[in-house]
Parts: sequence; C-alpha cells; structure tokens
Amino acid sequence: MDNNHNIKHVAIIMDGNGRWAQQHGHERTFGHEQGVEAVRSVTEGATEMGIPYLTLYTFSTENWNRPKEEVDMLMRLLTRVIAKEVDTFMKNGVRLLTTGRLDTLPEDCQRSMREAEELTANNKNTTLILALSYSGRSELVDTAKQIARKAANGQLNPDDIDESTIQQHLYHPEIPDVDLLIRTGGDLRVSNFLLWEIAYAELFFSPIMWPDFRKEHLREILDQFTHRERRFGKTGEQVRAH
Repeated sequence: MDNNHNIKHVAIIMDGNGRWAQQHGHERTFGHEQGVEAVRSVTEGATEMGIPYLTLYTFSTENWNRPKEEVDMLMRLLTRVIAKEVDTFMKNGVRLLTTGRLDTLPEDCQRSMREAEELTANNKNTTLILALSYSGRSELVDTAKQIARKAANGQLNPDDIDESTIQQHLYHPEIPDVDLLIRTGGDLRVSNFLLWEIAYAELFFSPIMWPDFRKEHLREILDQFTHRERRFGKTGEQVRAH
C-alpha cells in the first residue's frame, strides 16, 4: 500500500452509465452492468494505494423517480453483485458498509447488504461505503430529527448544539470527512452527495464515463491532488508556514 497522498477518504459520484450505454447502442441498464467492473477496479486500486475509506454514490433518494424497470434492475444487480463480490472483498481485506435510508430498499437487497457487512466486518485494508437510497439533505434531516428528539426529552440542551453534535449524529460519525470528491461523466455538480462531509474536500471532475473509469484514472487524480494546497480557511502563507 502506497498512500503518499495523506488521503483518508475518497468519495466518487459514479456518473455516466446511462449515457455510455446509449453511446454504444444499448439500453441504459447495460451501462449499469458494465459499471460493476469500474467499481471492482477502483476498489482494488484504493486498497493498493492505501486509501482507508472509499464512498461510492450508488443510488440516490432521487433515483427512485427513475423508470420502474431501471430501478428494479438496479436493485437486482446490487443484490447479485454484492453476493458475488464478498470473496474478492475477503481476499483484498475490504470491509463493506452501507449508508442511507436503507429501510427503503427491497428486503432481499437489505439482507444481502447485511450479510456482506457481517462477513467483512473484520477486514482492515479499505472500508468501501455504498451510499444507497442516500442524499446529503436526507442525512441532515435525519440527523436533525435525532438531535431534536434528544433535546425534547431533556438529554440535550439546545444551546449546547454545535458542529460536533451534528457530526456525532450522522449516519456514520466514525468516518472522517471527505478529502477528495471525484465525479465522472463530465457534469460539474455535487448532486446532493455527502453535503456535510465534503465541506473542505478537493473536487475533481472527470470527463470519463463511469464504465470506462479504472484504478489508473484514480491514481492520476491522486497525483494531481498532491499538487493542490488545502487551506481550510487559512491563507496560503499560513498553510505553507505550518
């Protein structure tokens, strides 16, 4: 493992599956199937590069509005792929986690995720987080509800609420903030992804469609990342003097 980039958490918006399929004369669903190889390659790359956390925007809350046939196919694909990939996760020391409103997923999909999480729980190399039925705003809404309940029953003084209070009530408070957010497919937006966690992330937008994205592309972006100056609100002079 060669993490010379001091990166703890990479998050990726895997965009371009549908457009890639249409460009190749196929239905959109074919692009999702081909995107699985990109997930496999990038996860393997993250492990090789010593990246502790990798979050993939797999299915957003807004994606439920897509055509039913596409949604059903995606759920079946998810269930099948996770079951199939567990052996690879075990071989590469990858721990699987999921984040989002998971209770809205089909029961067989939920079961497949739970089983994979349990089987990989002790793996130490890279934690792969799949964001499923997820959006940044829904996470913040659910976080606010938890905090409000504690305030209502006297467990928490509203005047004591600060950033750390919010952090502690996120879906996975133990996971560090995102250092690097990558979006494939050429669009320039964050699409409601990890809104709290990307506050100081470096953003990279790649024109490569997700089915064509591989660990070599990830490595190239990490190399570019090393030349960026992360200021966290300070001046460049302050950062360089530290």
